[in-house]
Amino acid sequence: MGILDFLFADPAKQQLPSPADALPGRPEPIMAPGRHTVLGTLTDGPWPAGTRVVTFGMGCFWGAEKGFWAIPGVVSTAVGYAGGSTPNSTYQEVCTGRTGHAEVVRVAYDPARVSFETLLRAFWEAHDPTQGMRQGNDMGTQYRSAIYVADVDELALAEASRDTYQERLAAAGFGRITTEIALAGPFFFAEDYHQQYLDKNPAGYCPDHGTGIACPIGLRGVPAE
Repeated sequence: MGILDFLFADPAKQQLPSPADALPGRPEPIMAPGRHTVLGTLTDGPWPAGTRVVTFGMGCFWGAEKGFWAIPGVVSTAVGYAGGSTPNSTYQEVCTGRTGHAEVVRVAYDPARVSFETLLRAFWEAHDPTQGMRQGNDMGTQYRSAIYVADVDELALAEASRDTYQERLAAAGFGRITTEIALAGPFFFAEDYHQQYLDKNPAGYCPDHGTGIACPIGLRGVPAE
């Protein structure tokens, strides 16, 4: 990205709106969840007993979803909007920067087959978490890095993984990680055409913004698998 891209970027899309300034949205969902086109599972459950859910924001959600549905032990994935104030946003509304939402992929997984730490490693390695409100040429609050977790135990693990990965990134000359880590709030499904987009459109847009820096699977106090 060149200096002109930053000079002409819309500043309104670089700051999160307050709830009072966010678009009102709507009470009804914009789509009815169905079956995953790759995994064959329901994208909104019910899922087998013991299934857990974590939500990741890492730029454009198309490639992010493809990366997670390929991991053994993932039960289902869905793309949507989270972290903001506008209920049941449309994609066009999210693109204005006035919803506060990030583009996210919600990952339902079987912890007996894949660990939370393994999913964290996939998250960190698949994007650049130091870029603030963008990933590459995709600029705006919707492209920010985020992890939305189910409970305080996962919150602590996610923060520990951030600190561990920060050491690796700093040693390689990268800046501070800007990833938002928080307990999960509402998840709003994106439009149907976004769901499993790269299965429906194999040649679709799928940028790779990974840093090339490996993240250790074993986090502080957690042995590697």
